[in-house]
Amino acid sequence: MTLPARKPDWLRVRLPAGPQQDQFHGLKSRFRARGLHTVCEEARCPNIFECWGQGTATVMILGETCTRGCRFCSVQTGKPGGAVDSNEPENTAISLAEMGLAYVVLTMVDRDDLADGGAAHVAKTVRRIKHHSPALRVETLVGDFQGDHDDLRVVVQEGRPDVFAHNVEVVPRLQRSIRDVRCSWERSVDALVTAKELGASIVKTSLMVGLGEELDEVLHAMRLLRDADVDVLTIGQYLRPTGRHASVQRYVEPAEFAAYEKLGLEMGFRFVASGPLVRSSYRAAEVFLTGALAAEAQDQAAPAMNRYGKKRKLDVLG
Repeated sequence: MTLPARKPDWLRVRLPAGPQQDQFHGLKSRFRARGLHTVCEEARCPNIFECWGQGTATVMILGETCTRGCRFCSVQTGKPGGAVDSNEPENTAISLAEMGLAYVVLTMVDRDDLADGGAAHVAKTVRRIKHHSPALRVETLVGDFQGDHDDLRVVVQEGRPDVFAHNVEVVPRLQRSIRDVRCSWERSVDALVTAKELGASIVKTSLMVGLGEELDEVLHAMRLLRDADVDVLTIGQYLRPTGRHASVQRYVEPAEFAAYEKLGLEMGFRFVASGPLVRSSYRAAEVFLTGALAAEAQDQAAPAMNRYGKKRKLDVLG
């Protein structure tokens, strides 16, 4: 299939204006001043203006060098040599408290050079964020920790994030050609299942399309994820970051994305964000999750009464 010379109109991003532009530049200057890395910039996310303009961002911890080399990702690959900034959890928490955000995605580079893959560092960062900003909702978008369930336990049970996320990235057939050899569909799904078994109330993952997958492969992947008890799914168009990365095979039409969203909800996902510019960290999903978490907290605070003042069973989300 021959791609058009220019991207379709639905992939064009408008720059923010007015207060949203001011908010964008304000967040950018704060991140720079604190030396924080954001996956929004590192991964060249097309939604950076919208998200930052509305006061949300994805902060990347454990450095800016990943030990893996996936063919879709623009984050630099290398050998960190076990280096970790022990002040990062506290500095990140203080910075986020100053920004006054309502929802933050805390992501990480893969750190296969560390004995625990960085799990304790992630958990400590979440705890420090909650200490300084008790009302701030924290989503952890983490790696697979080489399939180590104890590392996943540390993130889920010691960090206690509001949302646990790990991305399968592409349909099963494309795993070997698109992701690093140390990644796999089976290991990623195991991480999602294990997180739920360990007590994560909301589990989230993401798929990219436009890399050569077929429609039935996307639907099959979605069914497998629902069978794994994943709650929230995002689906977006893959965009090639540089000429060294995997090529775009097609630009998926908005109508196809809409169909994925409809079918995903029918399958039983609690929320599906599907669209050309949707990314794993996406504001629409974060708005839904904020509301779901608030409802869950309200149920936990008053589990025995319904709106008529009668006792009822507690509805368990997820």
